[in-house]
Amino acid sequence: MAVWRKLWCRNLLAVSLLFYMLLHIIDVHARPANMSASKDKSPSSKDENEILPPDHLNGLKMELDGHLNKDFHQEVFLGKEIEEFDEDSEPRRNRKKLIEIFTKVDFNRDRSISAKEMQRWIMEKTEEHFQEAKKENKNSFRAVDPDGDGHVTWDEYRVKFLASKGFNEKEIAEKIKNNQDLKLDEETQEVLESLKDRWFQADNLPADQLLNEEEFLSFLHPEHSRGMLKYMVKEIVRDLDQDGDKRLTLSEFISLPVGTVENQQAAEIEDEWVRERKKEFEEVIDSNRDGIVTMDELEEYMDPMNEHNALNEAKQMIAVADENQNHNLELDEILKYSEYFTGSKLMDYARNVHEEF
Repeated sequence: MAVWRKLWCRNLLAVSLLFYMLLHIIDVHARPANMSASKDKSPSSKDENEILPPDHLNGLKMELDGHLNKDFHQEVFLGKEIEEFDEDSEPRRNRKKLIEIFTKVDFNRDRSISAKEMQRWIMEKTEEHFQEAKKENKNSFRAVDPDGDGHVTWDEYRVKFLASKGFNEKEIAEKIKNNQDLKLDEETQEVLESLKDRWFQADNLPADQLLNEEEFLSFLHPEHSRGMLKYMVKEIVRDLDQDGDKRLTLSEFISLPVGTVENQQAAEIEDEWVRERKKEFEEVIDSNRDGIVTMDELEEYMDPMNEHNALNEAKQMIAVADENQNHNLELDEILKYSEYFTGSKLMDYARNVHEEF
């Protein structure tokens, strides 16, 4: 089971819901937060961040812990420019940037965005996330391949990982070489076991217990490999499946631990969270509408390069802002609903729209 899930799985849903509640209590009008809080986490160290699989994968509809990615539509609409639209950004600058994006999505220049144009854009932005991950992976691979032979053994990776945790690299390397007890604490040992399982899953056939750069990319970013995507789906189902049948019912998908609701506001937040997951389960993930989500259905849902999913997402995104119900997206609509598309609210969105356009 993945590290971040294996360590937190005992109280995962309770902790996630509590975090979600706290964010709403602090500011009920704030931008919806990712349930896994991955974007709010500060990496413990640069080295560790480079060689550990990330908690959050941009452009995937579901988090590794089984929660819905609340920022998905922003990630596939903005691509690598998502960081430019933060809460402190100057509204006029954001408006200008959003207009520029609109003109790029409007491929046929008819001043409206169709579902097909949005689908095309989503696929481009997803590919952008892929290319960014590949670029980062080159640096990460160099960090764990000290001899530069193009292959990394599990022991080489284990040394670098433990060094990033504060252990003496030379001492650890010597102990591993001599097969000595590393005397690790329980938490670190549990993390290593989880990483080892993932490591060997990323080792393509014929398995040689070595990872090349492409396999290491799959280790860090399972969305880049069909085999690793299957592994990720299997782990998510394992976390949520209560009866062990390797399938998910609606009740399993939306289940919450007892005793998490303590007041009216918390109850309302819980209801909202459950409604979101119920809607996603029934309308999107359960493709044959039989009330059961299989691993194949979840894998199809999770596949970031699935063109059918991209078209459905495009239609959903347009529907959110399509006030004139023409099934297209006009500039004034996208500016009015800027918070949905970018996470940043624009003031006086309609002012000088036509002049700037």
